[in-house]
Order: sequence, then C-alpha cells, then structure tokens
Amino acid sequence: MNAATSKNQGLSTAQVISRALPYIQRFAGKTVVVKYGGNAMVDETLQASFARDVVLMKAVGLNPVVVHGGGPQIGELLERLSIQSKFVDGMRVTDSKTMDVVEMVLGATVNKQIVNLIASAGGKAFGVTGKDGQLIRARKLTVVQKAEEIAVTEIVDIGQVGEVVSINKAVIDMLVDRDFIPVVAPIGVGSDGASYNINADLVAGKMAEVLGAEKLILLTNVAGLLDENGNILTGLSATKVDELIAQGTIHGGMLPKIRCALDAVKSGVPSAHIIDGRVEHAVMLEIFTDEGVGTLISNQNPSHGGAKGGR
Repeated sequence: MNAATSKNQGLSTAQVISRALPYIQRFAGKTVVVKYGGNAMVDETLQASFARDVVLMKAVGLNPVVVHGGGPQIGELLERLSIQSKFVDGMRVTDSKTMDVVEMVLGATVNKQIVNLIASAGGKAFGVTGKDGQLIRARKLTVVQKAEEIAVTEIVDIGQVGEVVSINKAVIDMLVDRDFIPVVAPIGVGSDGASYNINADLVAGKMAEVLGAEKLILLTNVAGLLDENGNILTGLSATKVDELIAQGTIHGGMLPKIRCALDAVKSGVPSAHIIDGRVEHAVMLEIFTDEGVGTLISNQNPSHGGAKGGR
C-alpha cells in the first residue's frame, strides 16, 4: 500500500466517524434493545460484526440490551435427541422434555456464546434468562384456532409456551449501572415456578417498552418490509403500518414481527427497526448512518426516504 492510498483510506475512515458524531451525541445515554437471531447468529462473520457493533454502542455511551432467539439450535438438538418438533401457528409445541432442551440451549449454550462473542470484541456482557431475579414473569399462552369445516373455535394446548406478564426492570438497571451489556434468553417464569418458552421478538418488544428504550431493533433474514412489488418500505408511521395490515400488504411470517414492532411504538418506544441481519454491521449502519438497512416504524411521519438512524 503506497502513502497516497493509505492517506485516502484514513480520510475515508475519518469522514465516516465524523458523520456518525451527531447520532452518537443524540443517543448517548439512551437504551437500545436489539433482538438477535437469524443468519446473524449462525454465520461467523456476522457474529463477529454484531458483537463489535454492540461493543461500539456501549463504548460511545449507548446502553444496548440484547435479547436473543435460538430456534434452529433448539431444533437441531431436539433432532439429535430424537424428539419430534411440532408447530402450531409458527410456535413450537413445548412439552416438558422440549422445555428442558429449550432451557439448555437458550439459557446455557446460546446465551453464553453471545456473552463470549461480546467479550472477544472487547466488551463486558452478562447473560441471564428471564428466570433470573424473576426478570420475566410469564403465563401460559392460550392459542385459539378455528376449524373451518365446522365453523367453531377450539383452544389448542401447545404446552409450556408463554406470554410476558411483566418485566422486572430493576434487574436490567442493575446490570447497566455496573457497565454490563445484558444478554437475555427469552425464558419466563410463571407464578407457580414453571418455565415458559417465549417468542424472542415479543420479549424484546416488551423489554423496550418497560425500559423506556429509544429504539427497538429486530434482526431478520430479509431486507425489511416489502410492498406488493418487492420494494423495501422504509420510513413508516404507525398509522401507515395499520393501513398496510388492513390492506393485506403485510401478511404471513412477517406479520407477527411487524405487530411486535408496532406494539412497541404504540406503547411509547420512539422507533422500531426491522433490519437485514445478513448485512455486516447492520446494527451500526442502522443507528449511526443516514442510509440504514431496513424498515423503520415510528409514531411520527418520517420525511426521509430511508431507514435513517438519526430520526
């Protein structure tokens, strides 16, 4: 590398850092809840870039809180143990044996891997499940299905699958006050002490609401929310999202994630971002650049064209 090339690269780096400064100043001291899952959890390059993004956020004064999934890892271990996986409306039927595997994978293996990734990037993380300090109080999720052929509804028992009743904010505050990055496995505890498997998106959304987070970021395996022509929908108001749901533009597998983001925004979180976790440094790009890498939802009418970080 000659001197001119080195100088140009250095100038480019300085310009990137300079453009990030307004966002760093704006979000210093703010909490950002990130739901970590999908490709970003299984690709080594993406794992490393995610960990560096989270450590950078902490280093410049933000307070990241990570909530992680682990569905593929759970499925893999269940298969090795010859335990059949069953799903109802996209939710894993969780009997007692499956719950044991969920706790083993989410609470131990995956959670500690993420803590180690952050440590390798120079950060200080602390892993917890929702059972620790009764962080996530839960109750059994009731699933109602309609049998079209007989036009009646029935309650389907999907085992130890739960929904969030409450979040113990003090547990997260204690970790943040001690300069840790909390890493949360989405396992809740019921009033009877039973464990519950909870969707990580739902936990992240509720966590953002209770913590008064500035942003909720949901990593996905798609480019963002797409319209009927396959174009990415970027800055959307909550009202516009409601319209798109009513029109049927938002449907299928993306609908639960969008509803989670929408609920968070309607509950007071200024913005929710559904971003492409297949892109290196996706979190950093979304928060610290104008361009962004996905769909932003807010209670305001975004006047920009992209999922810009600084709104």
